[in-house]
Amino acid sequence: MTADIDLTAPGPGHALRDRLLALDLRAFEAVAARHWPGADPLLPRLSRGANHGVLWFGMAAALAATGSPRARRAAVRGIASLAVASATINTVGKRSVRRPRPLLDTVPLMRQLKRQPITTSFPSGHSASAAAFATGVALESGPLGAVVAPVAAGVALSRIYTGAHFPSDVLAGAAFGVGTAFAVRALVPTRDQLPSPGRPRADVPALRDGEGLVLVVNKAAGTSERMRALGDALPLAELVECEPDRLRAELEKAAARAQVLGVCGGDGTVNAAATVALRQGLPLAVLPGGTLNHFAKDLGVEDVRGLSRALSEGEAVRVDVGRFSAGDQEGFFLNTCSLGVYPELVRERNRWSKRIGGWPAGVVAALRVLRAGRHPLRAELDGEERPLWLLFAGNGTYHRTGPLPARRHDLADGRLDVRVVHGGRFPALRLFAAAAAGPLTRSSSHSAVRVGGLRVQGVEPGTLLAFDGEVTTMEGDVTIQKLPEALTVYRPNMRR
Repeated sequence: MTADIDLTAPGPGHALRDRLLALDLRAFEAVAARHWPGADPLLPRLSRGANHGVLWFGMAAALAATGSPRARRAAVRGIASLAVASATINTVGKRSVRRPRPLLDTVPLMRQLKRQPITTSFPSGHSASAAAFATGVALESGPLGAVVAPVAAGVALSRIYTGAHFPSDVLAGAAFGVGTAFAVRALVPTRDQLPSPGRPRADVPALRDGEGLVLVVNKAAGTSERMRALGDALPLAELVECEPDRLRAELEKAAARAQVLGVCGGDGTVNAAATVALRQGLPLAVLPGGTLNHFAKDLGVEDVRGLSRALSEGEAVRVDVGRFSAGDQEGFFLNTCSLGVYPELVRERNRWSKRIGGWPAGVVAALRVLRAGRHPLRAELDGEERPLWLLFAGNGTYHRTGPLPARRHDLADGRLDVRVVHGGRFPALRLFAAAAAGPLTRSSSHSAVRVGGLRVQGVEPGTLLAFDGEVTTMEGDVTIQKLPEALTVYRPNMRR
C-alpha cells in the first residue's frame, strides 16, 4: 500500500518545512505578480494544449513525418518516456502527497485555466510529461531535443503562470520526468550507447559523388523521391531500376562493370546483392528500402546521407556471412536462417503482404500457422532424431535491446546464434518462451547455443528453409556454417 503524506500536518522538521513552503509561496506570488509581454495569451494555451499529452503526440507525429530514422526513434523514445512518467505520477505520485492547489487570488483572471484541475498539486504531471518527452527526444538526437526543450520549458512555466501549481510541484515533476527518460534508456539503450559493429575495418576506395558505384534499385522499394535523393547525393553513380523478377540478372550485369556494387531494397534484395558481391569479390554498398532492413540497421546505414558519407570517406568493414548447403544446393544469409515453423510463417506473410501490408501480414501469418497445428519437423541433431518446432541460426549473436532479442552488436564474431524450440505440446507457448529467453539458455522446451557451425541430418524432402525473408526447400543433410569476414560493406563511421 502507498503511504499518504500530508504536507500540512505537523511533524518532525516542521519548522524547516514551513520555511520551504513559505519560500515556495513567495515564488508563486512573484510569478503571479509579474507580467511578461505576450505570455498572457500564449502560456494558458500552451498549458491546455499539453492536456492528455496532445501536444507531445502531435510533435511526435511531426518528427515521424520527416522520414528521418533518427527523428522517428526520437519520437518513439519521447512518447515511451512520457507514457511511463505520466502513468507513474498519476497512479503513485499524486496519491502519495496530498497537497492542495494554490489559491488563485493573486493570479489575474485572464491567465487562469477555464477548467481548474481537481487532483492534488504535488507533483506536476504536465511538467513530468513535458520533461520526459523532451529528454527522451534529446537522448536520441541532441539537435531535435534543443528544438523541443523550449516548448517543454514553456509548458512547465505555464503551470505556475496559470496558477495550477506551485514552483516546487513543477520542479519535482520535471526532475521525475528527466529521471524517467534515463530509466527508459537503461532498459532500451539509444543507438549511440550500443557497441559499434564497425570492426574489422576494410581498405576500400573512396568514391567521390558515387563515381564507380553501380546501384541497383528494386522498384518494389524504390520511389521517385528516393531516386531523386540518390541522384542528388551520388550524382556520378549509375542507378539501375528494375522489377523484382529482374533483380538477380541486373545485379550480375552491374557487377561486371562496377567498382562497387550497390543495392537498394529490403533484406531479401540485399541478400541477392551480397551473394553476387561475394562471388565476384566486390565491396557492397547497402541502402535500406524494405519493411524491416535488419542488416542495414545493424550495420549502421540508415539513409542516403549515411551511405553517401561512407562512400565519399572510404569507410567500410568486413562482416561474416552465413552459408547453408545440402548436397550441391547452397545459399547465403546475412541475418538469419531457419527450419520449422518460421519458414511457414514467412511464406504466409509473403502471401498476404501485398494485400494488407507487411506488419498486418505478419500477424495474420502467425495466427494461421499456429492455428493450423502442423506437425513438428523431425530431424537428427547431434546424432539424435528429435521433433523440432523451430531451428533458428543467426549470423552473429543477437542481443536484447528490450524484452526480446532484437539486434547484433558485432557482425564479425565468428559465431552462429542457434536457438532450438523442441517439439511437444503447445507450440505457441514454446515459441514465445524461446523468443523471450536470453541466449545460452536451456529448458525442456527450448535451448540456445553459440557455435561456428552445425549439421541437421535427415531433413525430409520439401522441407522449407527461410533465409533473410526468402524461402526455399531443402532435403537430406543440411549444413549451416559461417564464412568469417567474407564480405566487405560500406558503412559510415558512427564515432564521428
